[in-house]
Amino acid sequence: MGPEGKTLLNIIILGFGFMFMFTAFQTCGNIEQTVIKSFNSTEFHGSGYTSMAIIYGVFSASNLIAPSVVAVIGPQLSMFFSGLVYSGYIAMFIHPYTWSFYTASVVVGIAAAILWTAQGNLLTINSTDATIGRNSGIFWALLQFSLFFGNMYIYFAWHGHVHISDKDRQTVFISLTVISLVGSFLFFLIQKPEPEATPSEASESLLQTESTESTPIIVATPGLGSQALDAFKKALQLSVTKEMLLLSISIAYTGLELTFYSGVYGTCIGAMTQFGNDAKSLIGLSGIFIGLGEILGGGVFGMLNKCNRFGRNPVVLLGLITHFVAFYLIFLNIASDAPIAPEEGTHLQAYITPSVEVALLCSFLLGLGDSCFNTQLLSIVGFMFREDSAPAFAVFKFVQSITAALAFFYSNYLLLHWQLLIMVVVGFLGTLSFFVAEWVVVSSRRDTDYDNI
Repeated sequence: MGPEGKTLLNIIILGFGFMFMFTAFQTCGNIEQTVIKSFNSTEFHGSGYTSMAIIYGVFSASNLIAPSVVAVIGPQLSMFFSGLVYSGYIAMFIHPYTWSFYTASVVVGIAAAILWTAQGNLLTINSTDATIGRNSGIFWALLQFSLFFGNMYIYFAWHGHVHISDKDRQTVFISLTVISLVGSFLFFLIQKPEPEATPSEASESLLQTESTESTPIIVATPGLGSQALDAFKKALQLSVTKEMLLLSISIAYTGLELTFYSGVYGTCIGAMTQFGNDAKSLIGLSGIFIGLGEILGGGVFGMLNKCNRFGRNPVVLLGLITHFVAFYLIFLNIASDAPIAPEEGTHLQAYITPSVEVALLCSFLLGLGDSCFNTQLLSIVGFMFREDSAPAFAVFKFVQSITAALAFFYSNYLLLHWQLLIMVVVGFLGTLSFFVAEWVVVSSRRDTDYDNI
């Protein structure tokens, strides 16, 4: 297999590993609040929203040290051990306790920062300027298949259930734990890319590998303490560059809508008593439609690369319009108190007669819009910060996770229409700032191979 074929295979393996892991974890996040409301124990006092707020809060802070960790043990082992932590968090729901619930939330937040920093680094070192857009799309589409498979299982397992029993919960989370572990072990199949496939590898600040054919993918070089410190300093320096500051508003928006589609919206659907006894299983069906939107967006705007000649701005604009349509329909279709309704649900009605079809259409639009933003952000960050990919993606995840944590926190208290308004404002500002960042890239690198991305 040639160098280009090997790097493409690495991207596909990376995508499948994340697909298995997040089939488990995203399904867990989607049903978490609903499961907790149904949990039969007077000793357990936890909130799914609070847990996710802790995860993303710790995730945010841990991004400051994640490049140093990846620099010391390498991206492959970083992803493997992080995957084990994710599996432990999911397994905790088999027999949950309040102390283990929140402790696991803290630990998985640390693991998430390391996992995504390593992912961004591996994506970059296995891509060239001409393939970073394609590879981002391939990875994103494979990742989002996780929403499809996990939520399909939830839909059929919980179909017709008004209450989630202990047996239902244990069966689901044992299955999800095994699936997550499979994804973790897949990372060992990733091979070291050939030097020809990644010309900038020699200057990659994270790996600092020796240019020999016998070098394994996980390298322990001299001066690891200094190397880790350099990675930390570089992350701080990148966080205040003009390009990263411009992108930060767009990245912040993806954190807000990540919270909404991955946790809040499914809870809202499950709380709508007007949807009948199938409301709980509709959480899974909603996740499937979100996944379909994500996969379609990743395929069209990443793998097929149809928008090269126009740059990234049209794709981001499409994402914003798609989300605004979804937000408006959700405002009309879902009761305002649905995010904070008790287990028995809400009997309030929004501005139209609640429709399952409209709710699922909104799920699809949420996924499609999210893929528009994320594929283009992955592409532009990987392109602009090729020589410092690990610190750059650590900053990316720092911004995204801190806004996701904030959103999960206020989801405990704010009615639906206020949550939608926040996303509309930040989404509009984030799109404008992305346009400016893209213009900066074009104007500063006119002599590069930019148009081929």
